[in-house]
Formats: sequence, C-alpha cells, structure tokens
Amino acid sequence: MIGTLLDNALAPPPAPGRVAFLKGQPYAHRGLHGDGVLENSPAAFQAAIKLGHGIECDVQAAEDGRAFVFHDYDLDRLTDQSGPIGKLRAEDIDRIQLKNGHGKIPRLRATLAQVAGQVPVLIEIKSRNLRVGPLCLSVRRALEGYGGKAAVMSFNPLVGAWFRKNADHVVRGLVVTEEDSKNWRGRIARHRNLWTAQPDFLAYDIRDLPSRFAAAQRARGLPIVTWTVRSAEQEEIASIYADEPVYELPQT
Repeated sequence: MIGTLLDNALAPPPAPGRVAFLKGQPYAHRGLHGDGVLENSPAAFQAAIKLGHGIECDVQAAEDGRAFVFHDYDLDRLTDQSGPIGKLRAEDIDRIQLKNGHGKIPRLRATLAQVAGQVPVLIEIKSRNLRVGPLCLSVRRALEGYGGKAAVMSFNPLVGAWFRKNADHVVRGLVVTEEDSKNWRGRIARHRNLWTAQPDFLAYDIRDLPSRFAAAQRARGLPIVTWTVRSAEQEEIASIYADEPVYELPQT
C-alpha cells in the first residue's frame, strides 16, 4: 500500500489515451529479422510493416550525439568494421555498410521516414552513462514533425527524466530486468528508477514475468510490453502478464 502511494505521488500513471497506441499489435524486436535478414536494417523494418506489426529498434549515439539505428556499442558483430560506434563522427558512420548487403547504418530520421506512420515504433535509447542529453536531443529532433505513433524507452532512467523535462509530449518507457536483482536492494532500485524516469509504460524482461513490481505498475495504468518473446511458452506468459510482446522469430 505504501509503495503504491509513493509510486502514484512520484511517478503518476499516464492518461489512458496517451498510451493507447501501445496496445493492439505485437512488436518485432529490432525489426522482423532472421533467415538472412539483419536486425535493425531497412529490410527487417519493411518485413514488420508488411505484417502490420510494430517495430522495436535501438539507437546509438555518434561522437556528436546524433542518433543511428544500431544495437551494439561496437561495430564488430554487424559490420566489417571494428571499434566503438560512439567514437566515430556521424559522417564517418554514414559510410559504414551493414553486413550481407543490408545497406548503410541508418540514421533514426531515415528509419522514421521509412516507417512513415504505418506501424508504431518503440525506440530504445542505448546509454551507459550520465551524459544522455546529446542523444536524447537528437532523438527528439528526429521525432519533430513525425506524424506516426512512436515512443522512446531506455534502461537508463535518466533518459526518461530528460524527456519528461525537455519533451514531455513524447511517450516514454523504462526498460526493466530483474536479473541478479530480485532481493530487497533490487526492489528499491526499481522503485527509484521508476520515480526518476516517471515513465508512461514499462518494457519488461519476459524471464521475470510474473512479477509483483510489473503487476503493480500495470494495475496503476502503465502498459507492459515484454521482451524478448521467442517461444510459444513465453508467448502464453506474455498474453497473461503483459499487454503486448516484443518478439523474435525462432531461429532455424
């Protein structure tokens, strides 16, 4: 009871209409990839759009903070280059090709232009430190004038705090995993992150569901999307304890 009262005071739930678009379709994790289609590529996004499914994508910051759609902090796995993407200038990243002929690493603005409002987009902002402002600003600028449904989210609660202060019209989420933190310290940390971010929704680790924390926030009116659903068993869990899954196709 005390926890709910504190959550309501320090992280009020969103108006239902603000987050209604999050429900109604599953989300393809990093686009609909697999079977030769690379994650976070235009081809993966087009495959999701074709099914009418939402898109979850990741953004990393170039040296100057400009937002590129890319999951890893290093280039090695997804390109023929190596090293941290965040150490490169935007114009240098523009020249880097994704593996297997999937084109260049797209800027967020280019991805939004491709989606063009056809399906909702969840933008996960990757940030491991306190300096979130430049990347958040780049994401906000990419979203300016965008006519489709989109939301931002991050493990870093400072991202939510930045958008609350500087772009409160943008729907924001907090990404949560309870891995290795199911004790009382972890519970305190989850509430502290919630109060810092003041999110409109939670993106929750499927491995942690059912979760008392997730259930309490959902009961307060925060939608729950859950990642990453990869099996029929996990899909069933998601249908009970979350509002929508963020899924990947089983690897064959």
